[in-house]
Amino acid sequence: MEHNIYIYIAVMAIVTYAIRVLPLTLIRKEIKNPFIRSFLYYVPYTTLAVMTFPAILQETQTPAAGALALGVGVATAWRGMSLFHVACCCCAVVFIVEFIMVP
Repeated sequence: MEHNIYIYIAVMAIVTYAIRVLPLTLIRKEIKNPFIRSFLYYVPYTTLAVMTFPAILQETQTPAAGALALGVGVATAWRGMSLFHVACCCCAVVFIVEFIMVP
């Protein structure tokens, strides 16, 4: 059986297009169900978290530095610090931990 890359690309394009177009064509009126509305409200935040969390732990030289920076970031954000302050604190933690742990 011969594999044709153009078939794979065409199927991927059709599926991607269908995912984006079908909701626009099938759902024409306002969604009133509170469960579905709350689900759709949190989808962007969940997607961002799913994409960001593994990168936090894997992009540093040691996973411990990423985990400590994540903890410091959550703590500083919880206390109401600005996004810039949280990012600076996390970068400082990664720098210090990797300076100590990596020879």
